[in-house]
Amino acid sequence: MLDWLIPPNCVSCGEEVASGGGFLCGRCFAGLRFVHSPFCDACALPITQEEMAERGMLCADCERSPRPWHRARAAFLYEGQARSLVMGLKYGSRTEHAAALAHFMARAGGDLIGPDVVLVPVPVHRGRLWQRGYNQAALMAMALARREGLACYPDAMQRRFRTASLAGLSRQGRRRQMAGAVTLRPRYWSLLRGRRVVLVDDILTTGATAEVCVKALLEHGCLSVDILVAARVTLA
Repeated sequence: MLDWLIPPNCVSCGEEVASGGGFLCGRCFAGLRFVHSPFCDACALPITQEEMAERGMLCADCERSPRPWHRARAAFLYEGQARSLVMGLKYGSRTEHAAALAHFMARAGGDLIGPDVVLVPVPVHRGRLWQRGYNQAALMAMALARREGLACYPDAMQRRFRTASLAGLSRQGRRRQMAGAVTLRPRYWSLLRGRRVVLVDDILTTGATAEVCVKALLEHGCLSVDILVAARVTLA
């Protein structure tokens, strides 16, 4: 049973992992850069002690332009081994990475998770779902729900239309691309009204995708929305 929950081989490179050693071998684990305090409470971006003393737990960007959600947490910075795990899940059919990422996300998002929380993944368009065969955010959300005993609605949200790649776009460019792209399915309106939601995704970059999802959830009466991602992209 334990080997089913935590495989005996590294999910990244396949090397044998010592019993009870977790999802990754020592070398791959060492390639992870965890998000440690201090970080922005609203977007999970690492901040300095000086910034924290000046603005509390917000980065300059979130202080200047408040986010529509409550809090955000990320397990890693999006580089090195973390990027390999996320990319393998998203584009390489490495679905076994979902449970490994959820394991670390549970640790990073411990203060977001409670028995009254509902997990909702960021949706992908049905065209991408057909091509890929799965929604990587939904796989992580379901793995996290199983691990923590939480409610999860994998198909609560839907992409109304397919957007072009957001890579390389500014926050404003991403907002224009994502405007009106996400909606909450009607059958979930009453189920999520008055509930605390944790929105799950693989990475957080500018937050434009999260914004449209959060606004759709809040418009339909969710009590609050927090963000939990595997990795935080740091923009130069």
